[in-house]
Amino acid sequence: MDWFQRFTYVYDLIRPILDVGILAFLLYKAYDFLVKTQAMQLVKGAGFLALVYGVAFLFRLTTLQWILQILAPGLLLVVAIVFQPELRKIIMRLGQGDIFRPDTKPRIGQFEAVVTAAEILSQERRGALIVFSRKINIRNIVDTGTRMNADISSPLIVAVFEFDGPLHDGAMIIQNGRIAAAGCFLPLSEQQGIRKSFGTRHRAALGMSEQSDAVILVVSEETGAISLAVDSKIYYDLSTLEVTRKLKEFLDRGVRREAFSVSGLGELSSNTGTDIDQNFSPKEGGDVFVKP
Repeated sequence: MDWFQRFTYVYDLIRPILDVGILAFLLYKAYDFLVKTQAMQLVKGAGFLALVYGVAFLFRLTTLQWILQILAPGLLLVVAIVFQPELRKIIMRLGQGDIFRPDTKPRIGQFEAVVTAAEILSQERRGALIVFSRKINIRNIVDTGTRMNADISSPLIVAVFEFDGPLHDGAMIIQNGRIAAAGCFLPLSEQQGIRKSFGTRHRAALGMSEQSDAVILVVSEETGAISLAVDSKIYYDLSTLEVTRKLKEFLDRGVRREAFSVSGLGELSSNTGTDIDQNFSPKEGGDVFVKP
């Protein structure tokens, strides 16, 4: 019993530290999760309403309290409709149990191989779709194509997207630092304000970014423009240096909400019908088209 008492004594000492440590870790993962799924908008909106209700309760504003209590059920329904894509992402990630799985990303040399292949394909006007898987499991997408489990190399990527090749029109999936599959089918975007000049590849890249946290590289067959789709947005017509930098940024640290903030900065484009983020000038790598 002496060892048990010692164990209990030691546990009582470390229990507060363990308690606070686990709580801090869970709060950090919850914040990181909300930011990556754009669900922070939900938290901000709920916090604002809670603040208004708190002020009404504190100063006994009975009419305002009564209105908020009546509107509460309807507001929940409105939130569920307006933020349906974000809620779908949250449910998907919870169901797949991938929240605590660490990000896997290619090494520096593999980044360069992909970008080099994209540059070659761009010069030869060959279309390409390359998906970099991150935390959310995309096994259902991988299963639609031909499994490869191959090392990442520029010649192989260029060969896959050869004209009239059996895998040319599908997407290549890069997972765990390897080419997992090619010829995969991606879901098309549900956005309404997409540029009319964007073809099926760009719509598929946007659709994939809407339903997962993957980063998708697109090479246009018509213009040769190299773009990145991530978090329901497209970085269009980037230089190879910009593609390399942004790929490292997105895959190293994940997508940060503030990197795409257009509050007070966006202006309406008559050509696209979407907001253009002025944080990025065309000289630095093209426009950033965001969800209207």
